Amino acid sequence: MITQSSIQSSLSPDPSLHGGLEDNSSALGDFLQETFALTKRLFIQLQRRPSTLIAGIIQPFMWLLLFGALFTNAPGGLFGEDLNYGQFLAPGVIVFTAFSGALDREFGFLNRLLVAPLASRYSIVAASTIYIIALSFMQTGVIVAASAFLGAGLPNIGGLGAIALIVLLVVLGVTALSLGLAFALPGHIELIAVIFVTNLPLLFASTALAPLSFMAGWLQVVASINPLTYAIEPIRYLYLHSEWGLGTLVMDTPWTSISLWAVILVLLAFDALVLLAIQPLLRRRFA
Repeated sequence: MITQSSIQSSLSPDPSLHGGLEDNSSALGDFLQETFALTKRLFIQLQRRPSTLIAGIIQPFMWLLLFGALFTNAPGGLFGEDLNYGQFLAPGVIVFTAFSGALDREFGFLNRLLVAPLASRYSIVAASTIYIIALSFMQTGVIVAASAFLGAGLPNIGGLGAIALIVLLVVLGVTALSLGLAFALPGHIELIAVIFVTNLPLLFASTALAPLSFMAGWLQVVASINPLTYAIEPIRYLYLHSEWGLGTLVMDTPWTSISLWAVILVLLAFDALVLLAIQPLLRRRFA
């Protein structure tokens, strides 16, 4: 039998549903609050100890200055399209600055945060990612300005926007990789060791310092699958050409030529692959 009380009961909102919505809203609010607090903490540490930022600027600046001076008397056109070595080197230094900045070395605090009373431990990852991306962009911006001052020139506004996108994709992938290593390795000393072992091989197995045509055949193949090369070559093209589009061919490999759109897809695939690879590790550590 249908009564008035049963009708009112059926029309009234479900308390469990209302509670679920409140729980979801509260969880999101806690996550954002913790992420903001942890990010602020990292920037306070940077303000107190700015050596990380300063070193990340000085090292690539010295590369620009010294490598550019080393090849000052190189024959004209040696690196193609009548550009000097400073112009050739600048895109490589920009990408490697972003790469080095994304390989953050200050992960000693992670073990302490993992036992902290946090509502969501993923706020640790979010805060670290925001901090590393911001730090990498600060360093990259200084190097772009320094390279322009040293004669490498400056792309137009559209070119700078495309360069920012490419740098962001590189930083996202490398940041995710470094965070995964930070959680996988016993401590930050081991992380630093891995970084130092892989840093130079990745640099020399890319087109940062020399074009593919200068390399041995096997190294050309290695450089053509190095994600850093997929960032360096389009940035180098954007520095040299004011007219470009997503379909413009910006990179040559031993097997084919690649457009700007395809390069972006490759970098997106690299980011997705790294994120998928570290997910099981994050779940185990945050369980």
